[in-house]
Amino acid sequence: MASDMNDYFNKKKSEEGGFKKPNSGNSGGGGGGPQMPKLDFNMGAKSGIIYFIIAAVILLVLAKPFTIIQEGERGILSTNGKYQDQALLPGLHFIVPVIQKVYVVDTKVRIINYASQIEASGGNAAGINVKPAITVLDKRGLPVSIELTVQYRLNSQFAAQTISNWGFSWEDKIINPVVRDVVRNVVGKYDAESLPQLRNQIAQEIDKAVRDSVTGLKNSPADLQSVQLREIGLPSKVKEQIERVQVAKQEVQKAEQDVQRAKQEAFKRAAEAEGMAQKARIEAQGIADAVTIEADAKAKANILISKSLTTQLLQLEQMKVQGQFNDALRENKDAKIFLTPGGSTPNIWVDMKNAKQRTTAQ
Repeated sequence: MASDMNDYFNKKKSEEGGFKKPNSGNSGGGGGGPQMPKLDFNMGAKSGIIYFIIAAVILLVLAKPFTIIQEGERGILSTNGKYQDQALLPGLHFIVPVIQKVYVVDTKVRIINYASQIEASGGNAAGINVKPAITVLDKRGLPVSIELTVQYRLNSQFAAQTISNWGFSWEDKIINPVVRDVVRNVVGKYDAESLPQLRNQIAQEIDKAVRDSVTGLKNSPADLQSVQLREIGLPSKVKEQIERVQVAKQEVQKAEQDVQRAKQEAFKRAAEAEGMAQKARIEAQGIADAVTIEADAKAKANILISKSLTTQLLQLEQMKVQGQFNDALRENKDAKIFLTPGGSTPNIWVDMKNAKQRTTAQ
């Protein structure tokens, strides 16, 4: 448009021979009137370059020939509809607009909660997918509800192959079907009544089977972090039966404990009685042994004494006693001495001054 205006003014200038100055002789004054300013319209080439640059910038912004991949993400580069085998790492990447396109996929840890319908109605949070609890038939055909938490992430090494084979809804095609199938196969082997007691064993079996199934797929599309068994929902009749069994077991255990206590009390009393009897036997044996020892000692003493009583010893003892009586008679002339029959050695002394002894002697 500026170029057209320049051409127009140049044409007018060539036709009129330039702008005419006002005639100074038409007025009586000596000075001329104001002149028309000249316009410079020779910027056509520069303005065209500026417009081109602006248009190119707008085109680049609209075409967006680059993409930025954030941490925890990978970029799947598609060239004319064909995915590149190697996923784009976090950072800035340039692409050819229209021909190439980048699909960003999340490689952070994601969670699927298999929960009750009440929890499932609450919606999904970022990276958390809530699904209804898994209903399984036990060995006898009774319905059992299983609640799980599965943590997993997209295998970034084979992200492009996974998206190419399974599409962007790969989670619903891999994780969810595998988990449900494994849970049904594992829980279906047991009776509903035995599930609470075998909780740890069942959780380990489910975890191992899910890992084997997911990692066994081509290119290992997902890295399984954990499979946690949260709740086993049993039918009301099964719960009541389990409660009755638990009550019966508790009563049996209480009875066994009572019997055990009674046995312990009986053993205690028997031990005490045995101890007292043993004590009495020991004491009686001790007394008997003491009497026997004393009798043996006396017997041995008597034997020794009898062996030591010779005629000369008896005469010596008689002389000693006689001497003692003689000494006593010197002090107490009223005393009487009674001799024992068959011998001359006195052995009875009666003090006549003592009324009691005197009366007895008479």
